Amino acid sequence: MKNILKYCLSLAIAGGLMWYVFKDMDLAAMWAKFENANHWWLILVTLFTIIAAWSRAYRWNMLLEPLGFKPSSFDSTVAVFTGYFANQLIPRAGEVTRCGTLNRLERVPVNVSFGTVVAERVFDVISLLALIGLAFILEFNRLSDFFMSLFGEKLGMGSSNGSGRIVLLGSVAVLGIGIAVAAWWFYRNNAERLRQNSLFAKIEGFVLGLVEGLLSVRKLRNPWAFVFHTVLIWTMYLLSSYVCFFVLPESSHLTLLAGLTVLIMSGLGMSAPVQGGIGPYHILVSSALVLYGLSKENGLALATYIHGTQMILMLLLGGIAFIITLVKSPKAESQTSLSHSISNKNV
Repeated sequence: MKNILKYCLSLAIAGGLMWYVFKDMDLAAMWAKFENANHWWLILVTLFTIIAAWSRAYRWNMLLEPLGFKPSSFDSTVAVFTGYFANQLIPRAGEVTRCGTLNRLERVPVNVSFGTVVAERVFDVISLLALIGLAFILEFNRLSDFFMSLFGEKLGMGSSNGSGRIVLLGSVAVLGIGIAVAAWWFYRNNAERLRQNSLFAKIEGFVLGLVEGLLSVRKLRNPWAFVFHTVLIWTMYLLSSYVCFFVLPESSHLTLLAGLTVLIMSGLGMSAPVQGGIGPYHILVSSALVLYGLSKENGLALATYIHGTQMILMLLLGGIAFIITLVKSPKAESQTSLSHSISNKNV
């Protein structure tokens, strides 16, 4: 019952956000843009999506190998796509579905594979944070103007004041460092008492999990291959965002840097606890596109097109993956157990 209520609440939030985003939009005009769009670019988007999923599966296998399991890249890729499919329907269901699929196809225990998925998510979070930092460095003026327009006037600084931007950025940096130092000092001196609070215990577990996941890459046979596939995954995501600009004539002039900003906003939007990022994705991505000169209408139209086609693509490829899961013969239990035991002996 609790899970049903969470699902309904998530769906209600997504619906409310979508109503807020589209309440003043001319939907007929937006649909006309979609009808006249150059859909051939979706072929490249599909290719980049498949490459990213395969690379994610290969990277996942690298985490499973030290634990004594060597699933095929094909089966792991199928599992990744079933996870994508589930995420479009139920928030946070993708990880469990993905591990369940691999268990069916390769007999990898769910508790084992789920631990590696958590470690993998650590690197996704780190990658997204690194991209946010990179975007802020490369697009400092544009992004700082955006934040100045939100907070500058409240601080008595004009958005066009260059020194004001520096003061605001410096103030935020000093405040952030101060809060981090104070929080660390408070944690070191009150850790045992704080752990009695369930919320703090969850936060501490999450942070420690990030650190443990980051350090786990040292145990891999080829850590640089892991880094390469991490870069490849995000490069494919970036190219997928970028080529979508050419679908509509109004956005065909946008650069790769705009694609980087859209990728970051889409990553944040998809992280929201709603089905497929519906609502938060549209708000964040359309706002990012307005930064690059698109009108609010064109920005929302492109954000809707990108999100809609990605959702359809994930449902299509994920549906195919589910069919493969149902018709493909699972690996024999004895074969997996033998591989696992041999690997453990070698360790």
